[in-house]
Amino acid sequence: MAAFGARKRRDLPSHRSQMLFLALIISCLVERSQAHEHHTDEIPEGQAVSAEPLVSLSWIRSRITWLIVRKDTILWIHILIQILAFGIIFPSGMVLGIVRSRWHVPVQTAGAVIAILGYFLGHAHGGRQFAPNVHASFATSLMLMLFTQIVLGIYLRLHLTRGIHGRIRRYIVIGHGVVGKIMPIVSWIQMLFGGIAALGFCRDDHFGQCLAHFIMGSAFIGYGIVLMILLLVGQSWLKRTGRSQEFFDSSLITAWGIVNSFTEHRWGQAWEGNDIQHTSMGVVWWCAGLVGIWLSRKRHGGPKRNLIPGIVIFLTGWAMSGHAQALHLSTMVHGVFGYTLMAAGLTRIIEISFILRDRNTLSEDGTDPNSFQYLTPFLLCASGFLFMGATEEQMVLVAGAGVSHVSYILVLYSFAFLFFLFVNMLLHLYAVNAASPTQKPLPPVPLGNGHARGTRQADARRARDAEEFELEGLISEEEDSVDTPRKVERPSEVAT
Repeated sequence: MAAFGARKRRDLPSHRSQMLFLALIISCLVERSQAHEHHTDEIPEGQAVSAEPLVSLSWIRSRITWLIVRKDTILWIHILIQILAFGIIFPSGMVLGIVRSRWHVPVQTAGAVIAILGYFLGHAHGGRQFAPNVHASFATSLMLMLFTQIVLGIYLRLHLTRGIHGRIRRYIVIGHGVVGKIMPIVSWIQMLFGGIAALGFCRDDHFGQCLAHFIMGSAFIGYGIVLMILLLVGQSWLKRTGRSQEFFDSSLITAWGIVNSFTEHRWGQAWEGNDIQHTSMGVVWWCAGLVGIWLSRKRHGGPKRNLIPGIVIFLTGWAMSGHAQALHLSTMVHGVFGYTLMAAGLTRIIEISFILRDRNTLSEDGTDPNSFQYLTPFLLCASGFLFMGATEEQMVLVAGAGVSHVSYILVLYSFAFLFFLFVNMLLHLYAVNAASPTQKPLPPVPLGNGHARGTRQADARRARDAEEFELEGLISEEEDSVDTPRKVERPSEVAT
């Protein structure tokens, strides 16, 4: 009873505060109702109500808008959670899987649950209707790929290594890794399809130019991502290949130029102004690409930096800045796209010539790039977003909404900044988790009077080697490559 009374006394202040809060709300409502005056100055003579109807046209429009938004609520939830799953969670989980983090499975599991939920919401939103489109058709293939990835992941978590499982496990690991790395690219394509389907774009006569804008814009963004990877975490791989970065850039430019030279014009039909410009741009690409490949090797066969890819990017931007358009808004957006691409090529030339001085990196390990080196990848990403946002139908939509080209371009640049931030976060996540702690340099140890130079560092190294030997048997097999037996050093083999 004493405990009950004490509990009742403890609960009393909470009830008292609730009553005070309720009294405060009632007093406010009473005060508001008393402050409301029943005006009669707008009532016509001889009438009982004012001329303004109870249900006005503006009220009807606002209710219709509210109903439309409410009707599409499930559709918006589908869009947002699929962006979260395929655009953020799965790429993060992919990086965690590459570095063999223990967070890989929980993150990918959460992404799979959200993606499956979004898939069913996309089929049961009950909102607006869409004509048959590639987004709906491609969703089945994407979910099948996700299901395959889940099955492979579950199989690997079972750690079946005996019999036939030991023989096929290596191939399961390879397949799981390939599908996981392809998933962000396929997800990007599906998200673009979703935006196109939601707006009803890229149909009939608009299909060709729409396809060109999204493919070319995505290519520029992908090129920027590749440059970021090589800049931050890819220098060791580049050194192992024995090739300069411009060799790969020029090879890609050559291949892309050959494709553009034969696909930008419908053969058998009359030549138009844009066809000539696009085809000539493809010709310049493969001609310059061949020069870049030739200049990427020194006389004795070693790798050599050159400026050809930067020049090609600059020329492409100059050509696109003068691309004639039907709308003034489209002309301005294409102009800024061209200037951005020109800036990307110019910064690339400055980086190689004056920042790096024909070297691959400034630091020995390539982990400390100059701040200027971030400009080219970002400008390539920004140019990609600008080009994807400059299709004919998008320009008509933006112009009809009364949005100026300045506001629209700033919005596209905002998307580019956020995307660039996310790419840097993923690369940072990889860099800080990929390096083994044993590969990190020892911190400098101050030398006291009477100590030989390097004695304390050698002692620390010997202690670290002994600790590694003691923990050798505690390391799980998952942290090692599959089917690769670990060699346990004998005590006599430990460095002293």
